[in-house]
Amino acid sequence: MGRVELQHTLAREAICAGIALHSGQKVRVVLRPAPVGHGIVFVRTDAPVTGECVAASALAVSDTRLCTRLTNANGVSFATVEHLMAACAGLGVDNLIVDIDAEELPILDGASAMWCQLILQAGVVAQAAPRRFIKVLKSVEVRDGAKVARLLPGEGMSLHVGIDYADQAIGRQWADFTLEPGSFVAELAFARTFGFLSEVEYLRANGLARGGSMDNAIVVDRGEVLNPGGLHTADEFVRHKVLDAIGDLALAGGPIEGRYEADRTGHALNNALVRALLSDPTAWAWSTTDVDVQADATMDPGSMRAWQGSDVRSHTPRSASVI
Repeated sequence: MGRVELQHTLAREAICAGIALHSGQKVRVVLRPAPVGHGIVFVRTDAPVTGECVAASALAVSDTRLCTRLTNANGVSFATVEHLMAACAGLGVDNLIVDIDAEELPILDGASAMWCQLILQAGVVAQAAPRRFIKVLKSVEVRDGAKVARLLPGEGMSLHVGIDYADQAIGRQWADFTLEPGSFVAELAFARTFGFLSEVEYLRANGLARGGSMDNAIVVDRGEVLNPGGLHTADEFVRHKVLDAIGDLALAGGPIEGRYEADRTGHALNNALVRALLSDPTAWAWSTTDVDVQADATMDPGSMRAWQGSDVRSHTPRSASVI
């Protein structure tokens, strides 16, 4: 008989600093443990909005252009949350306070590897309350032209994602992924965001991508990857789309138990999908799951790396630092 899977938070605080992708501003972030049932909450610590916060919720998403942005009722924003949210989902962190002294989280490595490193250094500890899952009961689908995303009933959490770009450096790619212990860090956390050289001038003229560089993004130009080190894997582009989807789905308010299928999706469609699911009370239900886990164990960085079979520090960029 398995034991009920418990909620988790950090064993202690973790601090990092880095550059925001779009503003180019230096940002400091503190990840703090949170009590049972707290969820993930972002808090602005910079004046004049000290103490302003927003829960990590799909219903708080206010913008999905090039990132996922949360905004509270007072208009205070928290941008580029998806990579941290993906890391939390991948490592099973349910309750967390995220202090940030600017409106955009740092891009760090352009993926989730450094967020995972930060979390693992702090340690992940079980809490004395069961984890609640959002169990998908029936198919929910959203479309935007050729773009489609859907959630279907299924065991655990699995994803099937496709992308299609005209540039031959990317082209048509598909990826299948099952979210289970160790899989996120080993297979996805390193997959970086990407963009096209032809778009950089336009983005910067519009106040975007000012902190972008080849340290935190893959840059593509006319069929070539310009980064000196190339790709981490041949399908890194679609792996990043899976990573983004996990981060966006984590805004549902709990781990989703079901199958996610998408083609040519992005933050906007992912958010529309989560909203569609939550708005239909016949499409989902809360549940708990019996699993064989060491419920009272704190997972330190060394034991976690052995458990997952991958060292997240192998992809540490020069543009960020863990304090």
